[in-house]
Amino acid sequence: MNQLWGHDADPTAQGRIQGAKPVAVLDIGSNSVRLVVYERHARSLTPLYNEKSSCALGRGLAQSGRLAYENIDRALTAIQRFALVVKLMKAGEVHILATSAVRDASNSDAFVNAVEATMNAPVHVLSGEQEAHFAALGVVAGIPDFTGIVGDLGGGSLELSAIVDGSDARGETHELGVIRLQDDSGRSPARAREVARARLARSGLLSGKPGGQFCAIGGTWRSLAKMHQVLRDYPLHMVQHYAAKASDIARLCDDIVDAVGAGKAMPGADSVSSSRKELVPMGAAVLSEVLRAGKFDSVLFSALGVREGYLYGLLPEAEQRVDPLLQGAEEISILRSRSRAHAEDLIEFTADFLAAIHVRETPGEERLRKVACYLSDIGWRGHPDYRGEQSVDLVAYGSLTGVDHAARAFLAETLAVRYMGLKHKSMSQSLMALAGPAANMKARLLGAIFRVAYPMSAAMPGVLPRTHFTLEDGRLRLHLPQDLAFLSGEHLEGRLDQLAGVAGIKSSETIAG
Repeated sequence: MNQLWGHDADPTAQGRIQGAKPVAVLDIGSNSVRLVVYERHARSLTPLYNEKSSCALGRGLAQSGRLAYENIDRALTAIQRFALVVKLMKAGEVHILATSAVRDASNSDAFVNAVEATMNAPVHVLSGEQEAHFAALGVVAGIPDFTGIVGDLGGGSLELSAIVDGSDARGETHELGVIRLQDDSGRSPARAREVARARLARSGLLSGKPGGQFCAIGGTWRSLAKMHQVLRDYPLHMVQHYAAKASDIARLCDDIVDAVGAGKAMPGADSVSSSRKELVPMGAAVLSEVLRAGKFDSVLFSALGVREGYLYGLLPEAEQRVDPLLQGAEEISILRSRSRAHAEDLIEFTADFLAAIHVRETPGEERLRKVACYLSDIGWRGHPDYRGEQSVDLVAYGSLTGVDHAARAFLAETLAVRYMGLKHKSMSQSLMALAGPAANMKARLLGAIFRVAYPMSAAMPGVLPRTHFTLEDGRLRLHLPQDLAFLSGEHLEGRLDQLAGVAGIKSSETIAG
């Protein structure tokens, strides 16, 4: 079998970045124990494996001060399986993080010792301040330009942090985790809302001026985001970077609390897993009070939190400054395109065209253009009739970070045009509405450039740098070297005419020599 893979290759690691060593994070929370194994420790994290076990370690802790033995047994059984996964995946680093339940329990030492023996790695019991800090870094890792207040809702506690200029200023911890709140409120959402209001009154981070953004982290709040998406028929069913008005989210939270209090079904309940359903009203009670106390304008939801923030904090400063979207797109290009070097050629080719027609880009537009170039050939293995749809799905619904939903729609439209032409009808109008009309037109222009580039280059490097564009007397000209004059023909000229039309240019031609 070695002859198929190369003498020094790992046949179990095909389809992954060569030389990448997986990194594992075991997160021991009050509600669940979760293992995530990432492809490698980098700025852009790609999960290889993600599994949680709902162990409810924090159940009854507020009353007894101890971890219940049955919950300990349940957690250790799950961790035994996770230890096997880590071994099978040959993780180079293993990090174990324990939060509210473990740090507050009087009998946690024996549990920690058992976990360390099973995983063969030390357990880091995070303080409330550390938990808040790493949650904030998790937001920075996935939404680099976020400024505002971050809240991480777990089973035992709520951590709040302020993020300014890419770093957190200070943090707070409050006894408002959903498991703890169930116990403290007698499972009454209305009572939980009162408890949350009273405990948040001591917050210094929520007493500032009205306005600003709140970023919500945690499984229960992710469920609320999914419910809100279903109720508004939102086209992208992903939580990361989902944005909404604070007033709309607060209203949903109130509706949930009121519905449960009246013995009715929660709005959007079908989108919530059975294991999370009973905790959602508690999370809604907390979020409604947080949003009102902080007088926020908008809410962002983050799927990245303490785990990702912890790994981000371990990176060298230079790598922390790397753009996660560009890094992730480049990795996808390496793994899925025919030539990463061709993507680099395409970046210069598209820049040359825009310069020729006197279009100036903002830094954000240039960034998305480069990303689109890296992703432009990811569908080549698909069936010719479905390459466009498959590429759109990979971009719109992929695990890229550092990209909001409008940018996903832009990238998806660019690839749709690249593979299916300017008259394609495969994408939903609701999805494209996320980009907006102006971005949609720019996506069509970029896709049209791709449709000129690929017939000339066959996705191989070396051809595009030998060509260039000019705009003379209202005519778009594509200049070819004499030895490549044969590239000019009906097919290329038709594509060039389309490009000129999208750019608002009346005519085009190819010139050799």
